[in-house]
Parts: sequence; structure tokens; C-alpha cells
Amino acid sequence: MTSLFDPLQAGALALKSRIVMAPVTRNRARGNLPNALMATYYAQRANPATGAGLIVSEGVAISPQGVGYADVPGVWSTAQIEGWKQVTAAVHKAGGAIAAQLWHVGRISHTNLQPGGQAPVAPSPIAANTRTYVFDAQGQGSFVPASAPRELRQDELPGIVRDYAVAAENAIKSAGFDAVEIHAANGYLLEQFLKTGANHRRDDYGGDIENRARLLLEVTRAVADAVGRGRVGIRLSPVTPANDIVDADPQPLYTYVLQQLAPLGLAFIHMVEGATGGPRVIDDRPFDCAAAKSAYRLAGGHGAWMVNNGYDAQMAEAAIASGAADLVSFGRPFIAMPDLAARLKAHSPFVQPDPATLYGGWEKGYTDYPALG
Repeated sequence: MTSLFDPLQAGALALKSRIVMAPVTRNRARGNLPNALMATYYAQRANPATGAGLIVSEGVAISPQGVGYADVPGVWSTAQIEGWKQVTAAVHKAGGAIAAQLWHVGRISHTNLQPGGQAPVAPSPIAANTRTYVFDAQGQGSFVPASAPRELRQDELPGIVRDYAVAAENAIKSAGFDAVEIHAANGYLLEQFLKTGANHRRDDYGGDIENRARLLLEVTRAVADAVGRGRVGIRLSPVTPANDIVDADPQPLYTYVLQQLAPLGLAFIHMVEGATGGPRVIDDRPFDCAAAKSAYRLAGGHGAWMVNNGYDAQMAEAAIASGAADLVSFGRPFIAMPDLAARLKAHSPFVQPDPATLYGGWEKGYTDYPALG
């Protein structure tokens, strides 16, 4: 019987376990630059025997326009690439593998974070009822309402596709990442184009399912062409309400998306089940994840199927043993338990992180959580 602790070949990635560290934004990249403290943090969680078989990094902004929160890392500059090199080297020294999550936030940003104080961009000029994290003039961080966005012109979209491809090349060919994950979940730019609540366009990127999925598929193909299909994954969240996102009919939308992704030969599909960080089943947003997986497989998709959201040891073991999933990702549990794999194997109780240290700060609540004694 397959277990969480068995190896897996996912595309070009030879993973030593089925346990994945999901992307968790921590706002420790001062000035958008990865640093030595981040290298320590990821290395603590990188040993496959005690931590993750694969780490998916926190969201990595593909461009200055893609930034939506203070002190998140980017991968568009030489200095950022040099910062990431120390992170990936530390992970590899610990025996681990790491993917960069490529991120454009779209409308989930603030004018204080955008180049020249401009408005954030979005498929349509619809403000999101959510908050983002900024610093005031005294350097104090706080959550504030996201700024109203402007609508992207159609002639701007090829540039965004190029930004994703260049970011992928920077991550893998220059910074030393093993793979990239395209962030198409949790209400950010690619999901904004997908879903009817945020996309009211009347051109080739709005309206029917095929048009709304166009940008996501263009980005995925461009990234796969840039770095190789076997080093690319994608994260999807069909029914999460995160960042004020909603779709009128997600089942056919994601069936189409997965059928189109299937022939691309991606390393993995990373599926958020239910509300990100919340209930796994949403009464007024039904979605059949098993049917979505079946549609992907029937269309020829062979990428590893990764599941996420609220998994404990028993649930994760059952998902792997039954074949419902090939990989299970854990986000918040990895914050306070850098040796999560050892704890899962020992069926040790989960430790909860200090909520006051989740965003911003430095070592406290970041690199000072102890391993299992």
C-alpha cells in the first residue's frame, strides 16, 4: 500500500516523499529581496526524512506590477535572483527540492505597492472586498483595503505572459529552483480572469469559459516552453472565496481547464479543496473534486495530483493509500512544525503557530520553532 513516505516521480522531479510544503506568505523579504533568514527557514523544512519531499515557496512576484503585499519576494531582478540562490542552495544541501510559486496578484494590491503609485490591474475594473498588507510612513505594517483596479487592455496581456515565462527562466535557470508552480488560485490575477465575479470583459479574454481560461492557458504553455513541462505545476482553487472571488458555475469551468492542461505534460496539479484555510466543503459552492480529477485523467493528464486544505495525518494517509491523491500539501502546519513529516509518522499532535508572528517581523515565529524533542 502506498504511503505518505514513499517516493514519487512527478514530471522531472524525483521526490523522496509525498509530503509537500504548500506556499505560505510570511512577509520577511525586506525590499522584495530574498535573504539569509529565508534560507534558514526553508532549509529547516527541506530534509525529506523529517520535513517536505517538495517545498513550494511562498508567492514570488513575477514583476513589480505583480506585487500585492509588503515585503514579499520577487524574481525579476539580478539582486532577487542572487538572494534566491542562497535559499535554493540551502534547501539542496539539506537534501530537499523546491519550486518557486509564480505570482501576479492582479487587483489584490494597493497603490502604495504599485510602480509610480498606479492602480492595480485586473481583468475588469471591479474592486475586491479584501485587504492587503502595507507599511506606513513609520514602517509599521497593517492590513488595509485593496485599491480599486483598472482594466487591463488586451494589448497588455502578451507582456504579462512574457513576464511569467521570464520569471520561470529566472527561477530555474538562474536562481536554482527545481520547478515552478503557476499560482492560479486564491483570487489572484489568473483566477480573476477565470471567474465570472471578477471578469466582465467582452473581448477574447472574457465571456464564455474558453475565453476566460485563455490567459491561464497561454501563461502555462509559455512557462512550459521556457523551462520544460516536467518542471511546471499549477495551483487551482475552484470554489475558494479567498480575496472576494466567485464563479457562477465552477464545475464546467474547471473541467474545461483541466482538460486543456492535460496534454501539456505538467509535473503536478495542486488542487485546493473547498475554502483556502477554511471549510473543505462549502454548502453554497458545491464542487466534485473527484470528478475534476477524473476529467483530467480521461483527457490524458498524467501529472501528480496534489491535494490541499485541512489535511491531518489520518486524512493524508487515506488519500494517498486510496489513490485519491499522489501528493498532499500542508501550509499552516509547516509554520510551527518544521519537522512535520517526523510528526506525521509519529502521529504527534499538531502545534499551532503564533498568530502575531505570521506576517512581517524577523526570527520570532519564523525560524525559532523547535523540532520534535
